[in-house]
Amino acid sequence: MKALPLLAFLLLLLAGCGESTNPTNAPSNKNSYFDYSGAADQLTGGITMVPIETPKGTFKVYTKRMGNNTTMRVLLLHGGPGITHEQFLCFDGYFPNEEIEYIYYDQLDSHYSDKPNDSTLWTIEHYVEEVEQVRKALGLNQDNFYLFGQSWGGILAMEYALKYQQNLKGLIVSNMMSSAPAYSKYASEVLGPKMQPEIYQEIMAIEAAEDFTNPRYGELLMNHYYTEHILRMPLRDWPEPVTRMFNHLSSGVYVYMQGHSEFGMTGNATLKNWDISDQLKIITVPTLVIGATHDTMDPKHMEWMAGEFPKGQFLLCENGSHLSQYDDPKTFFNGLIQFVKEVDRGKEIKQP
Repeated sequence: MKALPLLAFLLLLLAGCGESTNPTNAPSNKNSYFDYSGAADQLTGGITMVPIETPKGTFKVYTKRMGNNTTMRVLLLHGGPGITHEQFLCFDGYFPNEEIEYIYYDQLDSHYSDKPNDSTLWTIEHYVEEVEQVRKALGLNQDNFYLFGQSWGGILAMEYALKYQQNLKGLIVSNMMSSAPAYSKYASEVLGPKMQPEIYQEIMAIEAAEDFTNPRYGELLMNHYYTEHILRMPLRDWPEPVTRMFNHLSSGVYVYMQGHSEFGMTGNATLKNWDISDQLKIITVPTLVIGATHDTMDPKHMEWMAGEFPKGQFLLCENGSHLSQYDDPKTFFNGLIQFVKEVDRGKEIKQP
């Protein structure tokens, strides 16, 4: 047999080495943050339908884990009530690069979860216990559990902390005041009068007539209020997850707890008189309060809240509104990520 040229022989040898018979000995570049192998939720891509026991039976809520981190796990509480985790989908563009684990979660009666549609469950007390059952099911504890709540989710996060702060590593209250009456006062006395007078008067006339299903009401709000104080972009430029979130709104629970009006919590809304301003000092875990200059919530009140929490910090999104993760993402995510990592490192949170 004719000898192979030396170069051909070496090429064959290298090719053979590429076909390892023992791949487990080969070095791996796989990042464990993205490795779901062997986990109970691997087949579902991180989704766990958590059973929630209630006086009206057992129902399931949607959760989806993103990434792995044993010391930084952030449970996201959406707004509404009755909106969805889709308001947080932009977190996909920021948290994975920092290897912070985060968990999407649709509360009971929201789009991806079961919908018993029973108003006796639409209470703060129920939702606090729901969060606690989710915490236990997902193995969250004081060594890793950060609770993030935005808008109504901020109410829920603070109420959870008042009862169960021993389970928390950190708390984030985003775009929510500590008093519903103070919010209603700010909306009606400050934000409303900032609108064009004829537009504001037309909105108030529709509200006075309780004609909330009038398409004109939604049109006026979307084009003259939402684009100023909910998400500061033209409607045509709103990110797809935000429009999807609004399309998935569960209006029953929203109206029952929040009310029809966008100028505060009014009517028979169950949250209308909610106020825990005098209890903030009880919450002693490290707490970040996120406000925004153009928010529906008074940023000055939120800065005051941060001073009431014994370990509070305040982050102002100067260009942001109610969904400041979308209209001031640089400030929002830089501050949020810094807070999570400082708490994880054990850095003491001091008042400014």
